[in-house]
Amino acid sequence: MEEIKSQLLSLRLTGMSRLWQTLEETRRTGELSLADGMALLLQAEADKRQENRYRRLMKNAGFRYKAFVEEIKADPVRGIDKMLLTRLATGDYIKNGEAIIITGATGCGKSFLASALGHHACKQGYTVGYHNMQKLFVRLKLARADGSIIKLFDRLAKTDLLIIDDFGLTALQGQQQTDFLEIIEDRHAKHSTVIISQLPVANWFDVIGDPVIADAILDRLVHTAHRFELKGESLRKKV
Repeated sequence: MEEIKSQLLSLRLTGMSRLWQTLEETRRTGELSLADGMALLLQAEADKRQENRYRRLMKNAGFRYKAFVEEIKADPVRGIDKMLLTRLATGDYIKNGEAIIITGATGCGKSFLASALGHHACKQGYTVGYHNMQKLFVRLKLARADGSIIKLFDRLAKTDLLIIDDFGLTALQGQQQTDFLEIIEDRHAKHSTVIISQLPVANWFDVIGDPVIADAILDRLVHTAHRFELKGESLRKKV
């Protein structure tokens, strides 16, 4: 019995090894048929690998908050439509490469909502990247300097769900305009993008600056996006 456990570990079948130990401790190894025992071991390994993948996806995403869709209170007064939240929870918007726009004043729960959608996407097995807009531009600038810019653009383009927070805090300048357009263009209708902003969409044209680039970006983001326009007082205020 110990030799079987050692072989499972040497083959990196940790889920099987853990279940095998449990079956031994509960003295069930002799009660199961070969088919039933194999089915249990295979399921245990599949569950363990799914758990490991979820942990990797969560770690790599870089979420701002630890939040879950189940924690989101669907309240029309605050601008959270229950039917829309339920549809997004299916993950179909990610399969279809659809965008989400979340706007509202500081502290009204925009980043929390986006983090919850991102966590849910990780549970469904999707790759997620959560980026502050200004920090993302710094990364792009450094990547261009060290020659890894193409690799970074490729990673951003292939991420299943890209969440960009704090869009519009400062106006885009020069290279930032074309970089943002490239990110949006690479992902358009292929992968889902979430944009979080304190500014209403009507002000985005001015933030982007260049009218040609602004037209191109807004055309790809705005017209078919799912929208949350959050309202109400800051949730950060102390009671």
